[in-house]
Amino acid sequence: MVAELWPGVDESWSSFVQVPSTAAVDRPGTVHKWHVLDNGADLEARGVEPAGTLLCVHGNPTWSYLWRSLLAAGATAEKPWRVIAVDQLDMGFSARTGVFRRLEDRITDLGNLTDELNLTGKVITVGHDWGGIISLGWALKHRSSLAGIILTNTAVHPAGFNVPPALQLALHPAVHGWGTQTTDAFIRVTHSLATPALAPDVRKAFAAPYRSAARRAGVANFVADIPPESTHPSWRTLNRVAEGIKRLNVPALLLWGPKDPVFSDRYLRDLMDRLPNADVHRFEGASHLLPEDVDITAPVFSWLEKGPGTENREIRSRDTAGLSVFRPMLAELDERDDDSSAAVVDMAPLGSPAGSAPSTLSWAELATRVNRLAAGLSAAGVKAGDRVNLLVPPGIELTSLIYACLRLGAVIVVADAGLGTKGMGRAIKGAGPAYIVGIERALIGAKAFGWPGIRISAETLSPLKARLLGVKHSVPELIAAGENSDVPMLHTDPDADAAVLFTSGSTGPAKGVVYTHRQLTAMRDALKNTYNLEAGTSLVAGFAPFALLGPALGATSVTPDMDVTSPRTLTAAALADAAAAVGATTVFASPAALANVLATSGGLDPDQRKALKRVELLLSAGAPIPEPLLARVSELTPNAKLHTPYGMTEALPVTDISLEEIRAAGAGNGVCVGTPVSGAQVAIAALSPDGSVGDTPLVEPGLTGEILVSAPHVKDRYDRLWITESKSSSLPGWHRTGDVGHLDEQGRLWVEGRLGHILTTADGVVTPVAAEQAAESVAAVGRAAVVGVGPAGTQVPVAVLELADPVRRPGTAPQDLAADVRTAVSAGAGLELAAVLVLPAMPTDIRHNSKIDRTALAGWAETILSGGSAKVPGTGGRK
Repeated sequence: MVAELWPGVDESWSSFVQVPSTAAVDRPGTVHKWHVLDNGADLEARGVEPAGTLLCVHGNPTWSYLWRSLLAAGATAEKPWRVIAVDQLDMGFSARTGVFRRLEDRITDLGNLTDELNLTGKVITVGHDWGGIISLGWALKHRSSLAGIILTNTAVHPAGFNVPPALQLALHPAVHGWGTQTTDAFIRVTHSLATPALAPDVRKAFAAPYRSAARRAGVANFVADIPPESTHPSWRTLNRVAEGIKRLNVPALLLWGPKDPVFSDRYLRDLMDRLPNADVHRFEGASHLLPEDVDITAPVFSWLEKGPGTENREIRSRDTAGLSVFRPMLAELDERDDDSSAAVVDMAPLGSPAGSAPSTLSWAELATRVNRLAAGLSAAGVKAGDRVNLLVPPGIELTSLIYACLRLGAVIVVADAGLGTKGMGRAIKGAGPAYIVGIERALIGAKAFGWPGIRISAETLSPLKARLLGVKHSVPELIAAGENSDVPMLHTDPDADAAVLFTSGSTGPAKGVVYTHRQLTAMRDALKNTYNLEAGTSLVAGFAPFALLGPALGATSVTPDMDVTSPRTLTAAALADAAAAVGATTVFASPAALANVLATSGGLDPDQRKALKRVELLLSAGAPIPEPLLARVSELTPNAKLHTPYGMTEALPVTDISLEEIRAAGAGNGVCVGTPVSGAQVAIAALSPDGSVGDTPLVEPGLTGEILVSAPHVKDRYDRLWITESKSSSLPGWHRTGDVGHLDEQGRLWVEGRLGHILTTADGVVTPVAAEQAAESVAAVGRAAVVGVGPAGTQVPVAVLELADPVRRPGTAPQDLAADVRTAVSAGAGLELAAVLVLPAMPTDIRHNSKIDRTALAGWAETILSGGSAKVPGTGGRK
């Protein structure tokens, strides 16, 4: 058994090194005693040659103990790495030097140590907090051996910002001495930032080197050496390092805890500007002590093994090959800049009183508005590559803004209210826009929650309101300013970023999805070619993702009077009025929207029914839609072909199926979503009995596994989620969807659920959708979710029901209903349910109101069945 000095630290790692100092603060001939944790001796004893060295530098007030997980993983990795974690002088268990060591001294100190250790081979620096800047300073002086840099929650001041408020407080004369040295307050506050809280023995280990005021002098000096202004002695060194790293040409990995109250996302964005090729991963929910909050060893050693810059290079090259001619998103608008026919109609114009007449722009008017707005935005500082968050409801304003940004090469960020206030805030902070354009309500949120970006109001605000909200410009002002300005006519780089869209957040925090201009146009072309959407088509965009595509398709588009981010607000009258306004031949709407259309269709007048009869194509996307619901929609739009494309934010659409094809497919294991759309391919990565997923794309009929997609319109990457992206694109040329399904003999795809929702029973893997469909065939059942309860490998299936006539209290289902559901599931899916539960309403995503949170339901069901009491998911506390 290996002896441990502290929890997680092998005794063999700890050693002391006598190091001659060349720091300016020390007298010539000074030698300091350093403490280091080093797994090199373990590797040498095993006769293992390391792939290289990780040189880990802690910040204030931690010590080398912070890197214990890397030390352990480095020794046992498939390709072992030597890991050296240092205790900086005056810190940890290294010597107390009795002098004030500035940043320049500390960079020199680290160089003295590595000289003494005689490091050979490639070295990758790892830095946290103030150790980040010191490790970068070392990197700039040792470029010949530098192979890469890894940073977690640090900063390179000056980053164009003030010192963070928490550090301003620690620097205040009334607080500094007492808070950082006389007491251990600064240390305890830092430890309290861990999420989740540190275990008592770990907290004790972190505090071990700093038990007396004398041993905390280095903590106080570290804080005092933070340069708040250019007159500070360390400012010059800091500035030199901050500028110098721009010239580093080595791989970089940035791992970040966005809840950090000190080194917030703005410092991450600054580092990304200085290290534009860095791989980045934000761990949503993690804070300052990132190596304590999450497992960083897996991503670090995966990055070391795979190499930097993981992205869809194969997909991007395939895009280039598959699209012989790149036709920009603005091409149709530019070609029709003298066309007086309607381009876009807004049934509820922004800023107009309820009941106002629709607003219409012709193609010529839209082109003029887009060009003027682009010129105005350019004059306001927006340039190619800048991220612009658009918090404006679909309609004329949003359409104008989207195409003006695309004109400039700016990157549109679409984080909509469908994510919820908390989710939207996370998304915006994660994307880090340089500008926010929003309606008043959105700008109030930006002010209240500190969302980043220069603020631009979609409407004209009073001077007082604009000042209170920090608004610098308004859209009307920018359009007016652009009236007599030259329109920036930039060459569009097809492979430059064009948009950041967000997933619904139904399977965790919403993920940013980056599309290039080429991939956006491929999405447009996939829709155009699959559904024959020619120029001149008139469409109703009742589904948010399609609200931006009308002008690119050359189609006249109308936004119905609804909240597009809340599908259930679409009424039959609003849909019919929108269709009538443009003589619509095509309708896009989500299943939840169509359900409400049917529920409100009784009040339609003859003219409204006539408008719906003119519809030739109706697409419903966002979630599976039951055949009975489609059949009822068909009665409302009798001349329309009904299609339900399957896809996701990362690839929309993937497959397509019509109502007739759904009926022809009949019942099966899952939901039949049809065959691949134009340009797309689908394959399966097989599931093993233990629930693990294979690495080979297969097209064998009847094989259940993870659904893989290959298409020119697959996303470029997940935004600032390097780990997630690495997994999703681990098969070259394919996107791992996280959905589970199979292909049938006719090449049709059947979706059986999500990877995270499969049941691992004693008899093997069970996917939930077939059982859920069987349960929903019982007349009293509205929606059903079948979840696994118990340990993996021995889970039992439990059905959770939302009834057509909702119950008031959750619990076990009535005996007769439970018997009916058990019988239906046994007959339809061959599954014997262990229990049947009911609740008032399913927890669903806000955007689609249809994606059920089965993970939350499984936890609730397990607690209830074990005799406990638990909050019903999505009810805010009801039990």
